[in-house]
Amino acid sequence: MTIYLNTNKSFENYRELVNEEYFVDKSSIITLLNQKISTKNKYICVTRPRRFGKSSVVDMLGAYYSKVMDSKKIFNKLNISKSDDYEEHLNKYNVISISFNRIPDKNKSYEGYIDLIQSALIDDIKSMYTNLEFKSHFTISDMLFSTKDKFIFIFDEWDYIFNNNLFIENQNDYLEFLRNLLKDQPYVALTYMTGVLPIKKYSSGSALNMFDEFTFLKDRIFGEYFGFTENEVMRLCDKNGEMKFKELESWYNGYLTAKGIKIYNPRSVVKSLQNNHCESYWTNTGAMDEVAEYLKYNTLEIRDDIIEMVSGEEIDIIIDEEFRAGQGAPRTKEEIYAAMIVLGFLSYHDGYLKIPNKELMKEFEKALKDKSFGYVSKVLESSKRMLKATVNGDTKTVEEILHDIHNSEIPILQYNDENSLSCVLTLAYLSARDTYRIEREEKSGKGYADFTFHPRRKNDISFIVELKKDEVPEMAINQIRKKEYVEKFRKENEDKKILAVAICYDSKEKEHNCKIEEI
Repeated sequence: MTIYLNTNKSFENYRELVNEEYFVDKSSIITLLNQKISTKNKYICVTRPRRFGKSSVVDMLGAYYSKVMDSKKIFNKLNISKSDDYEEHLNKYNVISISFNRIPDKNKSYEGYIDLIQSALIDDIKSMYTNLEFKSHFTISDMLFSTKDKFIFIFDEWDYIFNNNLFIENQNDYLEFLRNLLKDQPYVALTYMTGVLPIKKYSSGSALNMFDEFTFLKDRIFGEYFGFTENEVMRLCDKNGEMKFKELESWYNGYLTAKGIKIYNPRSVVKSLQNNHCESYWTNTGAMDEVAEYLKYNTLEIRDDIIEMVSGEEIDIIIDEEFRAGQGAPRTKEEIYAAMIVLGFLSYHDGYLKIPNKELMKEFEKALKDKSFGYVSKVLESSKRMLKATVNGDTKTVEEILHDIHNSEIPILQYNDENSLSCVLTLAYLSARDTYRIEREEKSGKGYADFTFHPRRKNDISFIVELKKDEVPEMAINQIRKKEYVEKFRKENEDKKILAVAICYDSKEKEHNCKIEEI
């Protein structure tokens, strides 16, 4: 059985995927790739964050192109079957599929790593071409050229050693290995390479400069094939019958392709549909302390931005350069954000940076509790006390906590602009997100309430927070009543207790005043 050349692994993996209850057909991407076979544009590198369906596409391509498989039964039911060149390329090629995430058990050096790949590929070629005589000095390229056949190369996790900071001194050797195997070789019909990080650039160019790169930020061709589109998620919700699209949207929406198409993280969507429950499924597939680690690279400079983003704001910033394989640890604010965009922690579109959705928001909240964030982490520690004081009507404690936050060492919390008071409230009530759905500027009654707190547990108390500057709390309470903000809560549960919370800041006295009434 071969390991890389014409293996049946991709076929078996894709057959299982097609049989999944919440399968989404992405096979139309094959039509685009077929157009590039045996042309000057035959080198394709698509990079996306983890969990965006890259490996699923890899398995689909292996199942479609490999000549040792008969996959017509699968693909006849998919969108690709409607393409004019569907059968022209179906199961017509020798396919070399390599996932570069295999590390030797014993010799964990670069030599051991690359030898594991080379020796397995050489054995595959020899076992398939038993009638050919290969000279002892032949390279893999020489052997493939000698076959006189055309090959499609499909590489998954091409950037594994970069992404995991392995074999740093040999990373350029690895790029040269790929270059020698692929560049200007007549046996290459198509190379499809995927990973998280864009290709490393060094010196005046790149060892792999023959590749057309399609990155998370700039891909205008393949964007809709990685992640679920909004319409695809709606159809999956209809199929499920229980999960509401709006709930999935709030948890997993927030990414945009370069063309502005909304994209959802497929793994989280599928998990929520399988469990009929939305939560953060991100942590199950990667160490989310990565968020904290990236933020620590330059805590002081980016802290205010993160606070604004956790408060639901967008950051106006231009990110020109993408974070690439082998670049080293990011240091400047722009480099840190570029790395977090590539890894899917932040969303960036049209010059605006934000935390994409509730799933990632929860991970940022965890990261901010790290002691390296100084006073921010202390603020978050008091947020449980803030929630308890609010629902108990303890206005004195609420005022004390807000006073402490306002007097912190964090510049953005000094009320320098109109968003600052909202940022203070977001941090003060951060722990409430565990048990409440918190909405900002929510349409309710005859207007828009500043903050509304909808309980997730049946015994918790609903409340509405209205913010005012240089006004008396009674005015805020009256606004809540007059504009009937409570109406939305009444529709959700007529019998529940609902609180009106007025929080006002006196800019002359530098004091907060709070009033809490039951409606």
